[in-house]
Amino acid sequence: MISHNNLIFYDTETTGIQRDFSQILQCGSVLTDKNLNTLSEQDIGCAPLPWIIPNPRAMLTNKKINLFNSNVSHYEMIKDLQIQWKQWTLDNPGIFISYNGHAFDEELVRRQFFWNLLEPYVTNTNGNGRLDLMLMMHNVVSFFPEAINIPLFEDGPKISLKLEDIARANNISADSAHDAIADCNLMIDVIKKINLSIPEVFDSFLKISTKSGVMALLESQGFLALGEVFRRQIFRYPVIFCGSDPSRPNDIVFFDLSFDDPEEILELELSEIFKLINSGGRDGPLKKYKINKTIPICHSDLLTNKTIFDVDFNELNRRALLVKNHKDFQTKVSQAMSDRMMNFPEPEHIEQTIYSGGFPSFKDKDLMQEFHISNDLNHRVKIARNFEDERIRVFAERIICQISFENAPEDFQRRYKLLFEERIGTKGLWGYVESSIDESNKLLEEYSDNESITILKETLNHLKKMQSLIDETQL
Repeated sequence: MISHNNLIFYDTETTGIQRDFSQILQCGSVLTDKNLNTLSEQDIGCAPLPWIIPNPRAMLTNKKINLFNSNVSHYEMIKDLQIQWKQWTLDNPGIFISYNGHAFDEELVRRQFFWNLLEPYVTNTNGNGRLDLMLMMHNVVSFFPEAINIPLFEDGPKISLKLEDIARANNISADSAHDAIADCNLMIDVIKKINLSIPEVFDSFLKISTKSGVMALLESQGFLALGEVFRRQIFRYPVIFCGSDPSRPNDIVFFDLSFDDPEEILELELSEIFKLINSGGRDGPLKKYKINKTIPICHSDLLTNKTIFDVDFNELNRRALLVKNHKDFQTKVSQAMSDRMMNFPEPEHIEQTIYSGGFPSFKDKDLMQEFHISNDLNHRVKIARNFEDERIRVFAERIICQISFENAPEDFQRRYKLLFEERIGTKGLWGYVESSIDESNKLLEEYSDNESITILKETLNHLKKMQSLIDETQL
């Protein structure tokens, strides 16, 4: 198994929460060693793309109105980000650590690498691993509450897993929360506290940051402890791996050992197992997970509280052995997983096609590298016209028009104008300029502090400039 000596903490500040159509305005990355000593950092920002509509509430949160006038393009920032990450992991693979990143930050980074003709999967290829600290916290608060103070939500009994709430509950300053670099340092400080109390748990999560690490844990002896926080409430499950989907090997199934009569479940027919797998919910005996994302799980040997479950540990180990040795049941589970019909809607817009359009050909990969190296606009135009993948060609055209609209070919200009007319002049998943202007005006009536008023006024000015591009048909 690869030894990961580098940890890369990263966080983004964005124009909104729509993963396919929001843009990263700032990305902060901090490189540490395994002992959490900072080795290097990168703090980069850029101007919003001219067709991206900033959400006024998002701007109130991140406060990055200074970037409205940045002379750094999105293409330059995203290219610099990938160069830095690759340099940090060139000699030794790293583990990329985010907070709720599997659901948001990492998805945005992947998409925006994709938009800019760069490799989308830097965080989980070439030996690199990925860890969502928020999902690790699900396990920590479930089984190791002594390791860290757990903040309550509105005086309890429900809990909060917001990073800044956890920081403040543990006397870690969160005054600069929602700045990308500051949030990276919050993650580091929170992990330092956890690592002081339960270093073996943090080490376990580092080990399961790759698929091979997850599989090694799943195949170990004994049972595992799965902790989830759902709707601010804690759920604890003693589980064991019991099957996977042979056609989609990232999809696995856990058997919940808290069920009183596992033998009865083990003898179910395939059709009944299929129903259990497809029923979903938290109450069933079979739970689906993916090994290419952080699973909030650790080995039961790490638990110091042996009464955490309603069932005695010896009995749970006995049940785990029953499931592990029942190969016929495991075969049925895998078959039931394979029999599922997975229907995904066809994406309507190019930004949504990262997972549906296939990988670039070798020819396109070579052309993308040549595109990034070249500083000659005419050569970049020639490259753009020769891409085999229509998606890559369109993204290349957009980059060329951002760099030098006046010198772009007429057909590039025409398609670029159509993009503006769609994204600024019509309603869609990307938002609507008029709606954002209305919301900014409403928020100005609600807020009275000078900082918020300044942010909203600057956001409103930016939105009105966007609107004028359509109203006056000027580019």
